Amino acid sequence: MTLRVASPFLSLPGAVAATGPDAGVAAHYGNPVSEQRMLDAARTGRTSAAPAVVDLSARGVISVSGPDRLSWLDSVTSQRLTGLAPGESAETLLLSANGRIEHAIRVVDDGETAWLLVDASETEPLEQWLQRMRFMLRVEIADRSAEFATIGWLAAGPGALEGVAPVLVSALAEGGGHPLVWADPWPEVVAGGVQYAQTAEHPGADWFWREGLVPRAQLETLTDAVRRGELKAAGVLAAEALRIAAWRPRLSTEVDERSIPHELDWMRSAVHLAKGCYRGQETVAKVHNLGHPPRRLVHLQLDGSDAVLPAAGDPVLLAADAGLPADEAPEPLGHVTSVGNHHEWGPIALAVLRRQAPEGEPLVVRTEAGDVAASADTIVGPDAGAAVGRVRLPRLGARTR
Repeated sequence: MTLRVASPFLSLPGAVAATGPDAGVAAHYGNPVSEQRMLDAARTGRTSAAPAVVDLSARGVISVSGPDRLSWLDSVTSQRLTGLAPGESAETLLLSANGRIEHAIRVVDDGETAWLLVDASETEPLEQWLQRMRFMLRVEIADRSAEFATIGWLAAGPGALEGVAPVLVSALAEGGGHPLVWADPWPEVVAGGVQYAQTAEHPGADWFWREGLVPRAQLETLTDAVRRGELKAAGVLAAEALRIAAWRPRLSTEVDERSIPHELDWMRSAVHLAKGCYRGQETVAKVHNLGHPPRRLVHLQLDGSDAVLPAAGDPVLLAADAGLPADEAPEPLGHVTSVGNHHEWGPIALAVLRRQAPEGEPLVVRTEAGDVAASADTIVGPDAGAAVGRVRLPRLGARTR
């Protein structure tokens, strides 16, 4: 396991340490909603005295170098990576033989090394799995988390460095003459992917999320820049609320031992349906072409009038069933996976429900403090999948690589 010193961002005034999957960085610096507005300013066009960044230095960084790196990663994961040009980004999933999601990997290649950005809990098991699977290929794998840290921000547009403060640009690590910045592909359906959300205006269309690698020594430089007012610091609570609003899944929150990509609309950015064989491909193809995912992701609008915020894992029920005695109530429809307090919409959440959960019905989330009323926006519909025989609609904004 990689040992890291405490992030200097935690020394900033008001810093409150995060728990759960983001332990090791700041949840907020005193006002999560204000920090969210600062972080969102670039995307929305609002002015800000200085751009905001999110300390993600507790997350993992793995390097895969060598001439076989992209063809090898392509062969074992869900996304087509062989055409990835230096400086380009992608997202890919490592699946089990049964198509279950085991790892979600953010990839940026510099022409010599593929940099894999992962949540903290993934780092050690993914690095060990890759080491076991390298065989005689010309690849070298290393956990680089002790050398490099991740910093996140929302860009002003699709360019990787649009609106980025000069102090952050100068702190970014480079490889092959390219800044090591991962640009989230979520705003568009990537080539070879498919979107299950039936909406003309996807809320993630302007989710220009970026994750840049900086040498760990530069974290102190960036912290000093915050103190001088050249940057603003936003905690992970701010980033999480905006991610939820963009319907963007994350491994550490939305995924459990049964999750397949279809359930989370992750076919949109991390799966190529026409690439060569990889572990779990048979399940991906069968569910998409012939079946339906057994569960589906929804976005919840929560009643905030009682100031009760649900927690991940809280069950979701039909409002009509909420008053029934425990021995008469049916099983919950599903459970909450992520919760945030959005600066415009109030409390929101992502939840994974059974495929058969009715659409358009009033819901409640059962919490320790009582039931919270909710309404669901469908992300993955009950009829998702079973694409064979359907008339395929054009995928607006599909990006080629």
